[in-house]
Amino acid sequence: MAVQLNAPVFNRRLKQVLDAWNNASNESDYSTLADVDAIFLPAGDPNPEDEPIRKGVAFQTWFLGYEFPSTFMLFFKDRICILCSASKAKILSQLKNSGAPVAIDIFVQAKAKDPPTDALSRFLEAYISNTRVGTLTKEARSGKLIDQWTKALDAADKKPALAEIAPAVSSFLAVKDDDELKVVRTAANLTSTLLTYYAVTKLETILDKESKISHEAFAQLIETRLGYGEGDNAKGPDTKVWSKGKGLTDVDWASTEFCYTPIIQSQTTSSGYDLSPAADSSSDDIAHKGVFLMSLGMRYRNYCANVGRSFIVDPSKEQESIYALLLSLQSEMLGKLKDGVVGREVYQHALQYVRDKKPELERHFAKNVGHGIGMEFRDSQYMLSAKNTRKLHAGMVFNLVLGFTDLEHDGKKYALQLVDTVQVSNEKAICLTSGVKSIKDTMFFLNQDDEDDVKSAPAPAKKKAPATKANGNASPAKNKMAGGKVLRNKTRGAAQEEAIQTAAAKIAEHQRELHQRLQGDGLTKYSEGGGGTGRNEGKGWKRFQSYKGEAALPKEAESLRIFVDRKAQTIILPIHGFAVPFHINTIKNVSKNEEGDFTYLRVNFQTPGQLAGKKEDTPFEDPDATFIRSVTYRSADGHRFDTLSKQITDLKKEVNKREQQKKEMADVIEQESLVEMKGRRPTKLPEVFIRPALDGKRLPGEVEIHQNGLRYQSPMGSQKVDILFSNVKHLFFQPCDHELLVIIHIHLKAPIIIGKKKAHDVQFFREASDVQFDETGNRKRKYRYGDEDELELEQQERKRRQMVNKEFRSFSEKIAEAATASTGDTLEPDIPFRELSFEGVPFRTNVRLQPTTECLVHLSDPPFLVVTLADIEIASLERVQFGLKQFDMVLIFRDFTKTPLHINSIPSSQLDDVKQWLDSVDIPLSEGPVNLNWGPIMKTINEDPYEFFQQGGWSFLGGAGGREESDADEMSDSESEFEAEDEQSESSAGEESAYSEDGSDASDDEGSGSDFGSDESEGDDWDELEKKAARADKKQADVRRVNGDESDVDERPKAKSKPKAKANGNAKNKKR
Repeated sequence: MAVQLNAPVFNRRLKQVLDAWNNASNESDYSTLADVDAIFLPAGDPNPEDEPIRKGVAFQTWFLGYEFPSTFMLFFKDRICILCSASKAKILSQLKNSGAPVAIDIFVQAKAKDPPTDALSRFLEAYISNTRVGTLTKEARSGKLIDQWTKALDAADKKPALAEIAPAVSSFLAVKDDDELKVVRTAANLTSTLLTYYAVTKLETILDKESKISHEAFAQLIETRLGYGEGDNAKGPDTKVWSKGKGLTDVDWASTEFCYTPIIQSQTTSSGYDLSPAADSSSDDIAHKGVFLMSLGMRYRNYCANVGRSFIVDPSKEQESIYALLLSLQSEMLGKLKDGVVGREVYQHALQYVRDKKPELERHFAKNVGHGIGMEFRDSQYMLSAKNTRKLHAGMVFNLVLGFTDLEHDGKKYALQLVDTVQVSNEKAICLTSGVKSIKDTMFFLNQDDEDDVKSAPAPAKKKAPATKANGNASPAKNKMAGGKVLRNKTRGAAQEEAIQTAAAKIAEHQRELHQRLQGDGLTKYSEGGGGTGRNEGKGWKRFQSYKGEAALPKEAESLRIFVDRKAQTIILPIHGFAVPFHINTIKNVSKNEEGDFTYLRVNFQTPGQLAGKKEDTPFEDPDATFIRSVTYRSADGHRFDTLSKQITDLKKEVNKREQQKKEMADVIEQESLVEMKGRRPTKLPEVFIRPALDGKRLPGEVEIHQNGLRYQSPMGSQKVDILFSNVKHLFFQPCDHELLVIIHIHLKAPIIIGKKKAHDVQFFREASDVQFDETGNRKRKYRYGDEDELELEQQERKRRQMVNKEFRSFSEKIAEAATASTGDTLEPDIPFRELSFEGVPFRTNVRLQPTTECLVHLSDPPFLVVTLADIEIASLERVQFGLKQFDMVLIFRDFTKTPLHINSIPSSQLDDVKQWLDSVDIPLSEGPVNLNWGPIMKTINEDPYEFFQQGGWSFLGGAGGREESDADEMSDSESEFEAEDEQSESSAGEESAYSEDGSDASDDEGSGSDFGSDESEGDDWDELEKKAARADKKQADVRRVNGDESDVDERPKAKSKPKAKANGNAKNKKR
């Protein structure tokens, strides 16, 4: 059965309704039920999506677990009557034999094609048998069943009197049980995460760049974090935002939605400021100064949470004090919201607090301070106003709304709000939403002295690079297409040459189609999403506070001597008789030198214009202010200055290290508990090692398959690693053919902590060779009599490898089956295609890169490389020139905020292999003669992706590969001019795994795909001549190493000191 009702919850809530009804005369919350004979709750057709949930639908969902449109429920004290269709009756019949406290009668309506039944008349008879019926009289309903009911009721001779029971229904829904509170907390975490990690940082970016964007467009940008589009163009939730939230790893995104379109208001809002959740984000452009109001409400599994904040640019002292009053008022109200308090007492307490602190603001204070929230966004029965006499109980959830309206500053009206979702408890309310609340987080200070003179510089125009033709003198593409896969061919006939030219033409045509599709998709995608998603989006004015006041200063400050306060991360410096604290983040470094009898200590501060490198664009609160660059002290006590210099330097290092660790661990998730297999033993793979390696002695352990994940158990059970199936992105099986190891490799969606380091990849492997014995020793030799050529040994080795491959492959398939059964998403083990492999340098060493069905991988040794092909936007082939032995490949991801991946030093003999593979997996590619500096390029694209695609998109790269051959005159640059970059190995520290091991140069691998053809040739072409030269160079290098000469100096002429055509400034010279 598709829909499974929760019978125990239904029975518990039915008993709650019946008990409240029976004791209604003694409880004020349920007094409206005291004199009714029955409770009638009808439901018509579903509400339109843009309308709020009605109380009747909310009660039905709370009571049954699902919404059942066109279903009537009639409660008696000894039974329940339900009128519904046949399909709904089949679902509701689960409740009949579930041990309900009263009998359940289901009246089944006939289907449209079947003859009518007497279900409606029998239900009507049960209804009119009562004298007084309680119902929700103010709710309007519509639908076919409602029309039939109205017609039948009008024809009845007798009608019962109706009583309004909305207060009692609200009481049922108001107090949440533990399961409901858990869902509300998730909704609150979703709301807080969206506010903190996207909405506020986006607002800071808009203010910082003075971006022109309307309130409505900004609200739509926030909405798209839950995904947008339909069908093939659909985009899911923004994991960059949601992964930063707490407890959001297993969110059911299909059950997540906005309660209302986010509300953004500024001083340019034409309708003025409005604190109501019914307000709209206007189409006016957002202001860049003044007061900003932001409200977000999210619904998760039908339960709502809401948050609202105020932000002020260049606030006045009065505005700061009013916002500080809101903060203190909220803290006061949290103490007042507790079990047993009356609603109007809460409001009166808030009003009295404002009257005592700032009496002039009393007339501006809101008419209520919030309302009940749950399945209904706004429950008017629990409005916290001056007229509400209802009591609050522990377990209730309220939207606490504090605000002032019709305030005035510089002749302009404004409002301030502070809104949070809170839970009532026995002692003090718990604030469920959080983030961006303090004054330092909500007040922005801009330098406006030269506002009229300074104009924002226009974005640099994107110049199109001259179209570069394809490499006309690279190796002939010795490839063919067979069965849809690119395979190498080692024949060299004239007929094959013609087939190669045909394949090149097909690639060129296919690439033109891919580039056109890429351009169209880019325009469509970013025209809907609007502006850019720059990587510096989250940057803002970072404030540091050492002490809250003079009273917090340490006692050592009284001596007016330099003091390092490690607890507060502050350096206290005596300046003109005052102890002045400086946070360690304001200090760049310290220097100490001695001159004569005195020692000088110089403290250098962080100031605009001095920083270099990646921190160059770090914003300052007021970069045009006057800054102190350094302070120097002189003392005859050199030993004390030595100590101070060391303390300050150590503290700076410690803080930097802590910030770096925090940044590195930002994307690490905390997995849920592994559900172990019960009733039978789990499937195991014994005698395997794990990478990253665990602490302690290197010993093999075993991998177990459990209900929702894997567990690696080290020997003696001392350590274990759990991997949940829900966090597995890719599963790979790499056989030990041509390899030393047989591998099962798991690439994770989000990194986990193993030991003390984070890991994106977890690998289980076993050595394929039997290396436990000395193969040359006498112990083995005496058993090999008659097998001096070791033929039998080789056969045993082959059998052993086949057995290990079979064992690991079978286990990987069992992992895939278990993961598919657990998550519902299909997972299959991916096997690398060694015949499609090529060599390159993705990190620091030359390795073999192998395509799989979905990825490009290197799994043999760390650091591992796993690139999902679906995430690649375009591949740029660089340094493709005649005479160069190697070229580079840059993979640009669809997520433009990710750093492009550089794979350097791919042999030119494999250029055609790489191009055919990229084309076969529908990845657009381009070719160019030089390296591009991708940092500034991606920064420009991120600033406005839509503008980038409007100006031609990726056409500046020169278009697709596989075009006509170029003239040699156009490629006249010699290899020596690029020699500085020829062996270049670029790798960002963030991409390299922390547990990387030393790897040897893989360019001597005999299995390399760079050896095409045979030595027999009627006439050597360029490629054969280059190979012979390479073999001669290698032979000479080997001779030099044998002779003890380790200088490895090439006898050919040196490269020029400054390559003329170098475009990427990060190249490093290496010995050749």
